[in-house]
Amino acid sequence: MARTVWNSTVGKKTVMAVSGLVMLLYLVAHMLGNLKIFFGTDEFNHYAHWLRTVGEPLMHYEWTLWVIRVVLVVAVVAHAVSAYQLSRRDIKARPSKYVHKKPRAGYATRTMRWGGIILGLFIVWHILDLTTGTVHSGGFESGKPYQNVVDTFSTWYGNAIYIVAMLAVGLHIRHGFWSAAQTLGVGSRTRDRALKAVADVLALLLTAGFLAVPVGVMTGVVS
Repeated sequence: MARTVWNSTVGKKTVMAVSGLVMLLYLVAHMLGNLKIFFGTDEFNHYAHWLRTVGEPLMHYEWTLWVIRVVLVVAVVAHAVSAYQLSRRDIKARPSKYVHKKPRAGYATRTMRWGGIILGLFIVWHILDLTTGTVHSGGFESGKPYQNVVDTFSTWYGNAIYIVAMLAVGLHIRHGFWSAAQTLGVGSRTRDRALKAVADVLALLLTAGFLAVPVGVMTGVVS
């Protein structure tokens, strides 16, 4: 039964929609946590430490954080695999070029594929930069996330990578949220305008919220 659902186009679109919403919830929480950097070193470092102690004493140190990481990895892989397979299926369904040109799709729609690739590469870089410190500029110090974030956004390339990725996030959410609503049966002719407005607002708020941190470092508000 599960395999039959997975092999269907509707099943793959549903997996994409659900996994996308899981990642969206994480992005909202992550953005709100990031904004704590504007409250100072102690507040931000305390928040980072709290993430590792959530659920204690029932959960051991970092267990809850690892549960979240595993769920996110599953969501990212499911989303990426579904997107790739749907793309291949779409290509096979139309092996020859259209005689008439198709109407131009919106910018976000036309960039979903390469936007997803950009985000995938960014996730790898982001982990190596601020989680493991492998590619971190300067001296990465475990337990001092505030200073590590400031170090990253004190470099031109750290800002460039992050800004491009966050713009891709905004475009991805703008189109993805509305598409997910259609797939899950929430959309309708009367709700489409409201759903598109919600998608626009979500994309704008998340993009602005994430970009506030590098802008804060660049302007000296965060130092």
